[in-house]
Amino acid sequence: MSSAHVFWDRLARKYAAQPIADEAAYQTKLAQTRRHLRPDMDLFEFGCGTGSTALVHAPFVRSIRAVDFSPAMIEIARGKAEAAGIGNAQFEVGDIDSIDLAPASLDMILGLSILHLLRDRHAVVDKVFRALKPGGLFVSSTMCLREVNPLLALLAPLTNRLGIIPYLDPMTSDQLAATMTGAGLVIEHRWQPNRKSALFLIARRPAAITGAAGQGARRLAGAS
Repeated sequence: MSSAHVFWDRLARKYAAQPIADEAAYQTKLAQTRRHLRPDMDLFEFGCGTGSTALVHAPFVRSIRAVDFSPAMIEIARGKAEAAGIGNAQFEVGDIDSIDLAPASLDMILGLSILHLLRDRHAVVDKVFRALKPGGLFVSSTMCLREVNPLLALLAPLTNRLGIIPYLDPMTSDQLAATMTGAGLVIEHRWQPNRKSALFLIARRPAAITGAAGQGARRLAGAS
């Protein structure tokens, strides 16, 4: 088991018990996401933690499959689902880098509080694009460290080499948005309560691939 797995396993119980830091912002993100949900939709969430958001959205969709690489987090999520009597949410131990997602199979993918913890956000967003159906949505909320905590962003290369805390990607909000559009996604909603807050994005895989989106799709297909 990697040091990151151990870190999050140890934190799981405390993480599940602590209140949401900005409840108003969280509720706004839930409401914006819910506007797009339909009873016939199949969702996927990576980095789901203890499953709170997946369980909030589950009653409004056909199914939601959620993964996290921390077994302790998944154990808590499964317990929450059972206690709430929610049967259409499936929780698995796994990570976005290794899990198999069928091309053009998902109506929506959620990546919440996770992209800044990944070693290659470009590869992950490319994978999200491929897994979404044409017209499907990618919903993300990401701490952009160069704006939220410039000191931590400066220290990130050192801490990443030492492995003393989980990997941190010291990106800016504009760099993250560029990653989305570079993969072929079209950003439809961008919200950040202030520069110290997480960046909330709703991005769509175009139903018809043209222009920049077409270039992104060709890149994903191996044309360049």
